Amino acid sequence: MGDTENLKLTPLYNRHLALGAKMVPFAGWNMPVQYSEGIIAEHRHTRTHVSIFDIFHMGEFRVKGSGAAAALDKLLARAVADQKTGTCRYNFLLNEKGTVIDDLIVYRMDENEFFIVVNAGTRGNDAARFRKLLPSDVSFADESDSTAKLDLQGPESADVLIGLGFKKENLPLYYKWIKTQINGIPCILSRTGYTGELGFEIYFPADKSETMWDLLLKQKNVKPAGLGARDTLRLEMGYPLYGHELNLETTLVEAGFAPILKLGEKRDFIGSDVLRNSHPAKRLAGIVLDGRRAAREGTPVFISGKEAGKVSSGTFSPSLEKAVAMAFIGSVFKIEDGTPVELATDRFKITGRIASVPFYKNGTARIKI
Repeated sequence: MGDTENLKLTPLYNRHLALGAKMVPFAGWNMPVQYSEGIIAEHRHTRTHVSIFDIFHMGEFRVKGSGAAAALDKLLARAVADQKTGTCRYNFLLNEKGTVIDDLIVYRMDENEFFIVVNAGTRGNDAARFRKLLPSDVSFADESDSTAKLDLQGPESADVLIGLGFKKENLPLYYKWIKTQINGIPCILSRTGYTGELGFEIYFPADKSETMWDLLLKQKNVKPAGLGARDTLRLEMGYPLYGHELNLETTLVEAGFAPILKLGEKRDFIGSDVLRNSHPAKRLAGIVLDGRRAAREGTPVFISGKEAGKVSSGTFSPSLEKAVAMAFIGSVFKIEDGTPVELATDRFKITGRIASVPFYKNGTARIKI
């Protein structure tokens, strides 16, 4: 998997080793891909109970100033100025070609302050772009190294927090956040996640990482889960992964996000003219395969015997007990649910069909608690 000597370590590195984690390089970090029970067990435990993920590698920025909202409104693909304090919003950092530098989440802390969560592998480039494009009266700070992040995910995640003293009615609603404390540790608690299940993301001082991890793992039914389960869970939901479904070769329209961009409105942002005026060369589609064999990134996709596109992500789905994939299909091909496809290389052929996402339909992310 490459040289591990220069990889960054999260504050929980020794905790992961003690739990039997298999560590792998990811975005410059040495991260747990799975623990002793394995990816499928971790996946199923998250779907049915509750798991905890170490996501320290993600980046956290803070943007402040009287002009912060207006500046971010021009810089990001989704509106920021109309975002209410106490909410989170999925958003995108684009270049002038309308392709994706990063996908991120914007937290509005108050009228003039924003907390922005970015991907680990793009953190440096993202920070440079914010610093370059934000006006001088808006301050920017990269707080990633001093901020820990743990994701508590699964249908029993609210029960864990209630067991730690929270009142159910005070927990944040979907894509909302609160400032609070857990066992005396100050934190931001948001009802967000990457699994499709009821879940919360917890941001707190990095020097409290071991204390928070140990506390959460002591709670009923909480088990650790690694990057492997995180990927199978997100792919069952059809959630994009930067570098796969989102990248510098793909516009947001091609990735299927046109409905939430509100391109018919007059708000201009970097890349908006291209998105409004260009015709997408490809479309992102879900595929359910006939069997358990997963197709990996780059596998050609054929429709009616003609190469139509390539797989962007693929995995075995523990919930469906068959393989699923996401693929970019050329716009000249007509695709709809049920369209037969064949995924083929020189070594194998797999049949399947186009299917709408999410592949897994029973996620609890939006349930009322």
